[in-house]
Amino acid sequence: MAGLAGYQKVYRGRQMEEEIGAGVPNKYYGREVIRPLDIPVIHPLAEDSPPADADDFLVKKYIGMGCGLASLITENLLIHPFIILRRQCQVNPTAQRYHLVPITLIPVMIRLHQSQGLSTLWKGIGSVLLVRGLTLAVEDLVSKITFWPKEISWNSRLKAFGQHVLLKCVSIGIVMPFYSASLVETVQSEIVSERPGILDVFRDGAMRAIEISNRGTLLPIYILLPPTVAYGVAKYLFSLPIRSLTSRIMHIRHKHSQELRGAYSRDLVSESVVQDIELQSTLISMYTADIVFYPFETVIQRLHLQGTRTIIDDLDSGRSVTPLMMHCTGAVDCYRKIISSEGLFGLYKGFGALGLQFIVHVLVLKATKWILIELTNMLRPRPKTKKTAAIPPYCPEL
Repeated sequence: MAGLAGYQKVYRGRQMEEEIGAGVPNKYYGREVIRPLDIPVIHPLAEDSPPADADDFLVKKYIGMGCGLASLITENLLIHPFIILRRQCQVNPTAQRYHLVPITLIPVMIRLHQSQGLSTLWKGIGSVLLVRGLTLAVEDLVSKITFWPKEISWNSRLKAFGQHVLLKCVSIGIVMPFYSASLVETVQSEIVSERPGILDVFRDGAMRAIEISNRGTLLPIYILLPPTVAYGVAKYLFSLPIRSLTSRIMHIRHKHSQELRGAYSRDLVSESVVQDIELQSTLISMYTADIVFYPFETVIQRLHLQGTRTIIDDLDSGRSVTPLMMHCTGAVDCYRKIISSEGLFGLYKGFGALGLQFIVHVLVLKATKWILIELTNMLRPRPKTKKTAAIPPYCPEL
């Protein structure tokens, strides 16, 4: 610097004898000066520890897929015994025990297992699955022929919404005779009847479809069609806003929980979070619709079984059978007779089975999610530890 050329450098107020490199003195008052060692900084390589965000995203995605598959299996297979119990309670007008709470059904299930075997709680499973598959196939076929949309959203036009409702009406009307045949298979006792074949539901459904005139107390198809279609469409339309509202509330709660932590995480709107929320909202909307429309379901099922000469298990004891003796002219007449002879709670016979069904469904989803999380934690590779050079202790020479 200008004006400082003639001055000598000093170190701690003393003149330097010799300089090395960066200006650190080699000697100070005749003693050796120890310089700090150059310690290389070793950074871990990227491949030694893969990014945790990508792994967490895949793990959450697979957990969501596994829970969705478990919910599908539970909805179609595991909860079938509770559907059997619920229907047998609903269609029995002479039952003294209504089974409004789940705990009263557990001894009955044990007695049925002891007297008839475990298969009695799985009767009609084949026909139920065939009817559900037939419903999906009919909706797809009608949608392709008429160009009516199979799915709608809140952004859909009023015309598209009306066409979608018509699609549901037509599909329910076409599948209704086969639903009636499947209903008979799920409630009739295996003690006094032969086990039906897996394809008998199509034969019995076709025979029920061509039955036009009254045969005994059997109701013709044109009397069953209006209440059945109205019940199916109303239940479906009721579940749509419930599912949308539940999903919206869960999204808001998730966002609020992120705000409480002080910052939004990357999975705020990720696929795994959306999948989990949609699964829970669908489950809530399905069981909410079952609860609200339970009395209508009782009336519809009694109309379908009237005049079919079906003998069901007596769920008052779980060890005997009883025939179905009903005579109604329509849905309104059936409702009035249930209220007058069985009371208001007669519309809710077997409601405890629905409670058991919901409990088992939730427990299966919780157990599946816990198992998948534990398996992924066990199988996930542990990140390698970072390698750093050891720093030798500083020992100044006196």
